[in-house]
Amino acid sequence: MKKSTSLLIAALAATSFSTVSYARDNISVVGSSTVYPFATVVAERFGRKHSDLKAPTVESTGSGGGLKLFCSGNGVDTPDITNASRRIKESELQLCKDNNVNGVVEVQIGFDGIVLANSIKAPTYKLSRKDIFLALAKEVPNPDGSESLVPNPYTTWKQVNATLPDVKIEVLGPPPTSGTRDAFAELALEGGCKKYEWIAAIKAQDKNKYKAICHTVRGDGHYVEMGENDNLIIKKLENKPEAIGVFGFSFLDQNSDKVHGALIEDVAPEFESIADKSYPISRPLFFYVKKSHVGVVPGIEEYLNEFTSESAWGDSGYLANKGMIPLPEDLRAKFKENAKNLVELKAEDLKK
Repeated sequence: MKKSTSLLIAALAATSFSTVSYARDNISVVGSSTVYPFATVVAERFGRKHSDLKAPTVESTGSGGGLKLFCSGNGVDTPDITNASRRIKESELQLCKDNNVNGVVEVQIGFDGIVLANSIKAPTYKLSRKDIFLALAKEVPNPDGSESLVPNPYTTWKQVNATLPDVKIEVLGPPPTSGTRDAFAELALEGGCKKYEWIAAIKAQDKNKYKAICHTVRGDGHYVEMGENDNLIIKKLENKPEAIGVFGFSFLDQNSDKVHGALIEDVAPEFESIADKSYPISRPLFFYVKKSHVGVVPGIEEYLNEFTSESAWGDSGYLANKGMIPLPEDLRAKFKENAKNLVELKAEDLKK
Protein backbone atom coordinates (compact mmCIF):
# COMPACT_ATOMS: atom_id res chain seq x y z
CA MET A 1 0.00 0.00 0.00
CA LYS A 2 2.79 2.40 0.93
CA LYS A 3 4.60 1.63 -2.31
CA SER A 4 1.52 2.36 -4.43
CA THR A 5 0.92 5.62 -2.56
CA SER A 6 4.49 6.73 -3.27
CA LEU A 7 4.05 5.93 -6.95
CA LEU A 8 0.83 7.93 -7.07
CA ILE A 9 2.48 10.96 -5.50
CA ALA A 10 5.38 10.72 -7.96
CA ALA A 11 2.96 10.51 -10.87
CA LEU A 12 1.06 13.55 -9.66
CA ALA A 13 4.27 15.54 -9.26
CA ALA A 14 5.15 14.84 -12.88
CA THR A 15 1.86 16.11 -14.24
CA SER A 16 0.83 19.64 -15.12
CA PHE A 17 0.51 21.86 -12.04
CA SER A 18 -3.16 22.48 -12.79
CA THR A 19 -4.01 18.84 -12.14
CA VAL A 20 -2.31 18.60 -8.76
CA SER A 21 -4.76 18.54 -5.86
CA TYR A 22 -2.44 20.35 -3.46
CA ALA A 23 -0.56 23.64 -3.86
CA ARG A 24 1.05 26.54 -2.03
CA ASP A 25 -1.46 28.65 -0.16
CA ASN A 26 0.33 31.93 -0.87
CA ILE A 27 1.63 33.70 -3.97
CA SER A 28 5.35 33.53 -4.77
CA VAL A 29 6.81 36.65 -6.42
CA VAL A 30 10.47 36.97 -7.45
CA GLY A 31 12.53 39.23 -9.70
CA SER A 32 13.75 42.80 -10.07
CA SER A 33 15.23 44.65 -7.11
CA THR A 34 13.84 47.87 -8.64
CA VAL A 35 10.27 46.56 -8.75
CA TYR A 36 10.66 44.83 -5.37
CA PRO A 37 9.59 47.85 -3.23
CA PHE A 38 6.48 48.38 -5.37
CA ALA A 39 5.52 44.69 -5.32
CA THR A 40 6.06 44.62 -1.55
CA VAL A 41 3.68 47.54 -0.98
CA VAL A 42 1.06 45.90 -3.21
CA ALA A 43 1.47 42.65 -1.25
CA GLU A 44 0.93 44.54 2.02
CA ARG A 45 -2.25 46.21 0.72
CA PHE A 46 -3.43 42.85 -0.62
CA GLY A 47 -2.92 41.34 2.85
CA ARG A 48 -5.00 44.05 4.53
CA LYS A 49 -7.88 43.69 2.08
CA HIS A 50 -7.97 39.88 1.96
CA SER A 51 -7.72 38.55 5.49
CA ASP A 52 -8.86 35.15 4.23
CA LEU A 53 -5.74 34.84 2.02
CA LYS A 54 -2.10 34.61 3.01
CA ALA A 55 0.07 37.56 2.02
CA PRO A 56 2.36 36.97 -0.99
CA THR A 57 6.08 36.36 -0.45
CA VAL A 58 8.20 38.77 -2.50
CA GLU A 59 11.90 38.10 -3.15
CA SER A 60 14.52 40.26 -4.83
CA THR A 61 16.48 37.99 -7.19
CA GLY A 62 17.20 40.39 -10.06
CA SER A 63 15.29 40.47 -13.33
CA GLY A 64 17.39 37.82 -15.05
CA GLY A 65 17.44 35.56 -12.02
CA GLY A 66 13.70 35.91 -11.54
CA LEU A 67 12.90 35.07 -15.15
CA LYS A 68 15.17 32.02 -14.96
CA LEU A 69 13.26 30.75 -11.92
CA PHE A 70 9.90 31.66 -13.44
CA CYS A 71 10.64 29.86 -16.71
CA SER A 72 12.05 26.73 -15.06
CA GLY A 73 8.67 24.99 -15.12
CA ASN A 74 5.23 24.74 -13.53
CA GLY A 75 4.52 23.65 -9.97
CA VAL A 76 4.82 24.46 -6.29
CA ASP A 77 8.59 24.91 -6.49
CA THR A 78 8.40 27.63 -9.13
CA PRO A 79 7.24 31.27 -8.80
CA ASP A 80 3.82 32.48 -9.89
CA ILE A 81 4.94 36.00 -10.80
CA THR A 82 8.29 37.57 -11.66
CA ASN A 83 9.09 41.28 -11.69
CA ALA A 84 11.40 42.78 -14.32
CA SER A 85 13.00 46.17 -14.85
CA ARG A 86 13.32 45.35 -18.53
CA ARG A 87 11.18 43.45 -21.00
CA ILE A 88 11.48 39.67 -21.20
CA LYS A 89 13.91 38.53 -23.92
CA GLU A 90 12.95 36.20 -26.78
CA SER A 91 15.42 33.65 -25.42
CA GLU A 92 13.74 33.76 -22.01
CA LEU A 93 10.27 33.34 -23.49
CA GLN A 94 11.65 30.37 -25.43
CA LEU A 95 13.05 28.93 -22.18
CA CYS A 96 9.56 29.16 -20.70
CA LYS A 97 8.14 27.36 -23.72
CA ASP A 98 10.85 24.67 -23.57
CA ASN A 99 9.85 24.00 -19.95
CA ASN A 100 6.10 23.90 -20.76
CA VAL A 101 5.42 27.34 -19.30
CA ASN A 102 3.24 28.26 -22.27
CA GLY A 103 0.92 30.88 -20.82
CA VAL A 104 2.98 33.96 -19.90
CA VAL A 105 1.03 37.16 -19.25
CA GLU A 106 2.89 40.47 -19.57
CA VAL A 107 1.87 43.53 -17.54
CA GLN A 108 3.77 46.78 -17.91
CA ILE A 109 3.31 48.68 -14.65
CA GLY A 110 5.08 52.02 -15.05
CA PHE A 111 8.37 53.75 -15.78
CA ASP A 112 11.57 54.27 -13.86
CA GLY A 113 14.74 56.28 -14.35
CA ILE A 114 18.21 54.86 -13.84
CA VAL A 115 20.20 57.30 -11.76
CA LEU A 116 23.89 57.82 -11.14
CA ALA A 117 23.98 59.23 -7.64
CA ASN A 118 26.58 60.23 -5.08
CA SER A 119 26.62 61.44 -1.48
CA ILE A 120 25.13 64.85 -0.72
CA LYS A 121 28.46 65.52 1.05
CA ALA A 122 30.03 65.94 -2.41
CA PRO A 123 29.10 68.11 -5.43
CA THR A 124 26.55 66.86 -7.95
CA TYR A 125 28.05 65.29 -11.05
CA LYS A 126 27.08 66.59 -14.49
CA LEU A 127 27.59 63.80 -17.00
CA SER A 128 26.87 63.00 -20.62
CA ARG A 129 26.24 59.48 -21.85
CA LYS A 130 29.54 59.79 -23.73
CA ASP A 131 31.29 60.47 -20.40
CA ILE A 132 29.67 57.38 -18.89
CA PHE A 133 30.74 55.19 -21.81
CA LEU A 134 34.34 56.41 -21.70
CA ALA A 135 34.50 55.95 -17.94
CA LEU A 136 33.03 52.45 -17.76
CA ALA A 137 33.43 50.55 -21.05
CA LYS A 138 35.98 47.76 -21.21
CA GLU A 139 37.39 49.13 -24.46
CA VAL A 140 37.17 52.72 -25.68
CA PRO A 141 38.22 54.69 -28.75
CA ASN A 142 41.96 55.31 -28.88
CA PRO A 143 42.76 58.71 -27.31
CA ASP A 144 45.07 59.40 -30.28
CA GLY A 145 41.96 59.93 -32.41
CA SER A 146 42.36 56.88 -34.63
CA GLU A 147 39.39 54.65 -35.36
CA SER A 148 40.58 51.84 -33.13
CA LEU A 149 39.81 50.51 -29.67
CA VAL A 150 42.12 50.21 -26.67
CA PRO A 151 41.69 48.81 -23.14
CA ASN A 152 40.13 51.58 -21.05
CA PRO A 153 43.03 53.80 -19.88
CA TYR A 154 40.96 56.27 -17.84
CA THR A 155 41.28 56.20 -14.06
CA THR A 156 39.82 59.62 -13.12
CA TRP A 157 36.74 61.50 -14.26
CA LYS A 158 38.91 64.48 -15.29
CA GLN A 159 40.75 62.28 -17.78
CA VAL A 160 37.38 61.46 -19.37
CA ASN A 161 36.22 65.09 -19.50
CA ALA A 162 38.30 68.09 -18.39
CA THR A 163 35.23 69.70 -16.80
CA LEU A 164 34.73 66.79 -14.38
CA PRO A 165 36.37 66.37 -10.94
CA ASP A 166 39.89 65.02 -10.65
CA VAL A 167 38.76 62.01 -8.62
CA LYS A 168 39.02 58.27 -9.13
CA ILE A 169 36.35 56.62 -11.27
CA GLU A 170 34.54 54.36 -8.80
CA VAL A 171 31.04 53.25 -9.73
CA LEU A 172 29.02 50.86 -7.55
CA GLY A 173 26.38 49.10 -9.59
CA PRO A 174 24.28 46.02 -10.24
CA PRO A 175 25.51 42.65 -11.59
CA PRO A 176 24.72 41.16 -15.03
CA THR A 177 21.62 39.35 -13.67
CA SER A 178 19.98 42.71 -12.95
CA GLY A 179 17.53 44.39 -15.30
CA THR A 180 18.99 47.69 -14.13
CA ARG A 181 22.38 46.59 -15.47
CA ASP A 182 20.83 45.59 -18.82
CA ALA A 183 19.00 48.89 -19.15
CA PHE A 184 22.04 50.87 -17.99
CA ALA A 185 24.17 49.20 -20.67
CA GLU A 186 21.59 49.83 -23.39
CA LEU A 187 20.55 53.37 -22.47
CA ALA A 188 23.65 54.89 -20.89
CA LEU A 189 26.69 53.02 -22.21
CA GLU A 190 25.36 52.44 -25.72
CA GLY A 191 23.87 55.92 -25.70
CA GLY A 192 27.40 57.28 -25.41
CA CYS A 193 29.05 54.62 -27.54
CA LYS A 194 26.98 55.37 -30.63
CA LYS A 195 28.07 59.01 -30.52
CA TYR A 196 31.14 57.72 -32.33
CA GLU A 197 29.94 57.38 -35.92
CA TRP A 198 32.51 54.73 -36.86
CA ILE A 199 31.35 52.52 -33.96
CA ALA A 200 27.67 53.14 -34.77
CA ALA A 201 28.38 51.97 -38.34
CA ILE A 202 29.54 48.58 -37.03
CA LYS A 203 25.96 47.77 -35.97
CA ALA A 204 24.81 47.35 -39.57
CA GLN A 205 27.69 44.97 -40.30
CA ASP A 206 27.98 42.96 -37.08
CA LYS A 207 25.40 43.46 -34.32
CA ASN A 208 27.20 41.16 -31.89
CA LYS A 209 30.48 43.01 -32.26
CA TYR A 210 28.70 46.34 -31.85
CA LYS A 211 26.95 45.15 -28.69
CA ALA A 212 30.19 43.77 -27.26
CA ILE A 213 31.87 47.16 -27.75
CA CYS A 214 29.00 49.23 -26.40
CA HIS A 215 27.70 47.02 -23.56
CA THR A 216 30.80 45.41 -22.00
CA VAL A 217 31.73 46.97 -18.67
CA ARG A 218 35.36 47.21 -17.60
CA GLY A 219 36.49 44.67 -15.00
CA ASP A 220 39.56 46.38 -13.53
CA GLY A 221 37.98 47.61 -10.30
CA HIS A 222 36.55 50.95 -11.45
CA TYR A 223 33.08 49.39 -11.74
CA VAL A 224 32.22 47.38 -8.61
CA GLU A 225 29.35 44.89 -8.73
CA MET A 226 27.23 45.20 -5.57
CA GLY A 227 24.70 42.39 -5.98
CA GLU A 228 20.95 42.91 -6.06
CA ASN A 229 20.74 45.03 -2.88
CA ASP A 230 20.36 48.69 -3.84
CA ASN A 231 20.15 49.70 -0.18
CA LEU A 232 23.72 48.42 0.24
CA ILE A 233 24.86 50.82 -2.49
CA ILE A 234 23.24 53.71 -0.61
CA LYS A 235 25.10 52.75 2.59
CA LYS A 236 28.42 52.51 0.73
CA LEU A 237 27.93 55.93 -0.85
CA GLU A 238 27.49 57.53 2.56
CA ASN A 239 31.05 56.44 3.38
CA LYS A 240 32.46 57.13 -0.10
CA PRO A 241 31.38 60.71 -0.98
CA GLU A 242 33.12 60.76 -4.38
CA ALA A 243 31.92 57.33 -5.52
CA ILE A 244 28.85 56.99 -7.75
CA GLY A 245 26.06 54.43 -7.39
CA VAL A 246 23.76 53.11 -10.13
CA PHE A 247 20.15 52.25 -9.18
CA GLY A 248 16.51 53.05 -9.86
CA PHE A 249 14.90 56.45 -9.29
CA SER A 250 12.72 55.18 -6.45
CA PHE A 251 15.81 54.55 -4.29
CA LEU A 252 17.01 58.10 -4.98
CA ASP A 253 13.57 59.42 -4.12
CA GLN A 254 13.49 57.50 -0.83
CA ASN A 255 17.06 58.48 0.13
CA SER A 256 17.20 62.14 -0.92
CA ASP A 257 18.57 62.99 2.53
CA LYS A 258 21.68 60.91 1.76
CA VAL A 259 22.33 61.06 -1.99
CA HIS A 260 21.63 63.23 -5.02
CA GLY A 261 21.40 62.25 -8.66
CA ALA A 262 23.78 63.33 -11.41
CA LEU A 263 22.46 65.48 -14.22
CA ILE A 264 22.54 63.52 -17.49
CA GLU A 265 22.76 65.71 -20.59
CA ASP A 266 21.87 68.61 -18.22
CA VAL A 267 18.59 66.94 -17.14
CA ALA A 268 18.03 66.04 -13.49
CA PRO A 269 16.44 62.68 -12.60
CA GLU A 270 13.04 63.82 -11.39
CA PHE A 271 9.50 62.46 -11.47
CA GLU A 272 8.47 64.93 -14.20
CA SER A 273 11.53 64.48 -16.42
CA ILE A 274 11.16 60.69 -16.38
CA ALA A 275 7.43 60.94 -17.05
CA ASP A 276 7.88 63.21 -20.07
CA LYS A 277 10.94 61.17 -21.23
CA SER A 278 13.28 64.17 -21.26
CA TYR A 279 15.56 62.32 -18.84
CA PRO A 280 17.78 60.22 -21.14
CA ILE A 281 18.11 57.08 -19.01
CA SER A 282 14.56 55.88 -18.36
CA ARG A 283 12.92 52.49 -18.87
CA PRO A 284 9.62 50.59 -18.53
CA LEU A 285 8.90 48.23 -15.63
CA PHE A 286 7.01 44.91 -15.89
CA PHE A 287 5.79 41.84 -14.16
CA TYR A 288 5.00 38.46 -15.73
CA VAL A 289 2.33 36.01 -14.58
CA LYS A 290 2.26 32.22 -15.04
CA LYS A 291 -1.24 31.54 -16.38
CA SER A 292 -1.14 27.86 -15.37
CA HIS A 293 -0.94 28.87 -11.70
CA VAL A 294 -4.02 31.13 -11.79
CA GLY A 295 -6.94 29.38 -10.12
CA VAL A 296 -4.59 26.91 -8.44
CA VAL A 297 -2.53 29.13 -6.14
CA PRO A 298 -5.04 31.21 -4.13
CA GLY A 299 -5.07 34.97 -4.56
CA ILE A 300 -3.31 35.57 -7.89
CA GLU A 301 -6.35 37.21 -9.49
CA GLU A 302 -6.89 39.39 -6.41
CA TYR A 303 -3.21 40.41 -6.45
CA LEU A 304 -3.45 41.39 -10.13
CA ASN A 305 -6.59 43.41 -9.41
CA GLU A 306 -4.81 45.25 -6.62
CA PHE A 307 -1.69 46.03 -8.64
CA THR A 308 -3.68 47.31 -11.63
CA SER A 309 -6.13 49.39 -9.58
CA GLU A 310 -6.08 53.17 -9.95
CA SER A 311 -5.49 53.46 -6.19
CA ALA A 312 -2.21 51.57 -6.75
CA TRP A 313 -0.72 52.49 -10.14
CA GLY A 314 -2.82 55.55 -11.04
CA ASP A 315 -1.54 59.12 -11.35
CA SER A 316 -2.20 59.72 -7.66
CA GLY A 317 -1.81 56.11 -6.53
CA TYR A 318 0.26 54.87 -3.65
CA LEU A 319 2.95 53.49 -6.00
CA ALA A 320 3.55 56.98 -7.41
CA ASN A 321 4.13 58.11 -3.84
CA LYS A 322 6.85 55.45 -3.65
CA GLY A 323 8.61 56.80 -6.75
CA MET A 324 7.12 54.78 -9.61
CA ILE A 325 6.25 56.85 -12.68
CA PRO A 326 2.68 55.95 -13.80
CA LEU A 327 1.83 54.80 -17.30
CA PRO A 328 -0.41 57.01 -19.45
CA GLU A 329 -4.09 56.26 -18.94
CA ASP A 330 -4.50 54.38 -22.25
CA LEU A 331 -1.63 52.02 -21.45
CA ARG A 332 -2.97 51.41 -17.96
CA ALA A 333 -6.30 50.43 -19.52
CA LYS A 334 -4.58 48.09 -21.98
CA PHE A 335 -2.48 46.24 -19.42
CA LYS A 336 -5.32 46.09 -16.91
CA GLU A 337 -7.32 44.20 -19.54
CA ASN A 338 -4.32 41.97 -20.26
CA ALA A 339 -4.14 41.07 -16.58
CA LYS A 340 -7.89 40.58 -16.21
CA ASN A 341 -8.20 38.37 -19.31
CA LEU A 342 -4.82 36.66 -18.86
CA VAL A 343 -3.73 37.57 -22.40
CA GLU A 344 -0.77 35.39 -23.35
CA LEU A 345 2.44 37.02 -24.61
CA LYS A 346 3.56 35.74 -28.01
CA ALA A 347 7.10 35.76 -29.41
CA GLU A 348 5.99 38.06 -32.24
CA ASP A 349 4.79 40.62 -29.67
CA LEU A 350 8.41 41.18 -28.61
CA LYS A 351 9.25 42.42 -32.10
CA LYS A 352 6.70 45.23 -31.93
